[in-house]
Amino acid sequence: MTNVSNVSIRNLRIDLGANTVIEALDLDVDAGEFVVLLGPSGCGKSTLLHSIAGLIDVADGSIEIGGQDMTWADPKDRRISLVFQSYALYPTMSVERNLSFALRINGTPKAEIERRVTRASEMLQLGPLLKRKPAQLSGGQRQRVAIGRAIVREADVFLFDEPLSNLDAKLRTELRRELKQLHQRLGATMIYVTHDQVEAMTLATRMAVMRGGVIQQIGTPAEVYARPDNLFVATFLGSPAMNMLPGRLERREEGMRFRSEHLDLDVSRYPFKTLPDTTLPCVLGVRPEDVRVGADLAQRGNVSLVEPMGNHRVIWLDYHGAQIASIDQDKSPVALGDACAFSLESAHISLFDEASGARL
Repeated sequence: MTNVSNVSIRNLRIDLGANTVIEALDLDVDAGEFVVLLGPSGCGKSTLLHSIAGLIDVADGSIEIGGQDMTWADPKDRRISLVFQSYALYPTMSVERNLSFALRINGTPKAEIERRVTRASEMLQLGPLLKRKPAQLSGGQRQRVAIGRAIVREADVFLFDEPLSNLDAKLRTELRRELKQLHQRLGATMIYVTHDQVEAMTLATRMAVMRGGVIQQIGTPAEVYARPDNLFVATFLGSPAMNMLPGRLERREEGMRFRSEHLDLDVSRYPFKTLPDTTLPCVLGVRPEDVRVGADLAQRGNVSLVEPMGNHRVIWLDYHGAQIASIDQDKSPVALGDACAFSLESAHISLFDEASGARL
């Protein structure tokens, strides 16, 4: 049976040549969690994953797996399985031989090999494919074999380095669902790297958003999406991204207000982390689904673009030079250039310090 271990990273620093890619990074992954490392290309997420696997030496800090210091342990001794972006299957071997190869090399008893291969193939629906060669498989089937090869090792921690990025959209959706179900069946500790926010939001029990080798925010997908810690997280997550309106925060006798040249909004009930004493330049953020369009609403803009999305549409409004996106379920006709009334759901706004970008 698969063991389940936690991962604890403290004060990690990784240098690649003369460049420090990751510095003073801390991360805790509880046993049985599915943690997704999300961020743009070059943010250090794959480097972090490879350091956990032991493929990259660290310059400072520690990596513990299951309470044991594995900072300098060989990859084979870390009780991990790693699934790469490329399938890396042996082309002359059958699916069954690809699944069992590492076990045979390690001298695992034949009966144990058969048990593990049977278990993995049942989980991933590979039974009918065991006698085929990789060239006879689709891309999704090949990636399932690569995942199965990781499962048969019955590791303590499973690491995934953008395993779905080479697949088309339909296969990504199917395999994403299979991965989530696999985690539910195994109850294993999984750490998954991606730049795809849909993968992160649907797979993760917690997600860590990275930028420049630094974890910007970690939390459940719902927490990170609803209450981003800074402007980067707010604009990186969401499609379309969060709308941003610059202005200032003012303290009035009647309470706190956000004001700009064209907007005056009561934010007295906003859950401030620290309530500013004076007027403060800030940025108001609101998700497109929290921008409501319709007649007789508070603000007005001109329709600059309509994007039909099947079960909804995205209406873009030109609001005094700013582009405001609204996710709209209504089917009433809207034409380019139309004047369109809209309002912001004040209970769902975010406020950020303009200077630091931090959430207020």
